[in-house]
This record gives sequence, C-alpha cells and structure tokens, in this order.
Amino acid sequence: MELTSSSERVRSTEEVVACLRAALDGAGLVLPSLGVDPVTAATGEPFALVALGRCNVRTAARLAAILRGAGEEA
Repeated sequence: MELTSSSERVRSTEEVVACLRAALDGAGLVLPSLGVDPVTAATGEPFALVALGRCNVRTAARLAAILRGAGEEA
C-alpha cells in the first residue's frame, strides 16, 4: 500500500495497522503491541501514530533481515 499521491485514497490509521499486521503475519512475524497510539488517537487527528510496540530480539532480528531483503529487491 502506498500513500504517495494525494489523489489516492488515504486509509485510516486502523486500516494501515491492519495492513501492516497482515503483512507481518505473512512474513511469520508478530508484534504483540502493534496498534494505534492511544494518545494521538485521542486528539481527533484523522491519522494517529502507529505504535509498533515491543518485540523480542529474535523478532527484531527477523524483521531486520526481511527489511534488508526487501531493500535488495528494489
């Protein structure tokens, strides 16, 4: 999902979190605390921050490896 063009439909933070969760699940990763940041969500802004949350060292290393691989493919 890209959010580059102003003419594209911009998704809500909840939708973006759901897309990210699905992509992470597809890669075999779980970020237990992934969600919408409650503080910025309470401000009424249409796009609150995404809280990526905490994860263990194995998950962080796996995520880094996947991101490195994605960068090499681009």
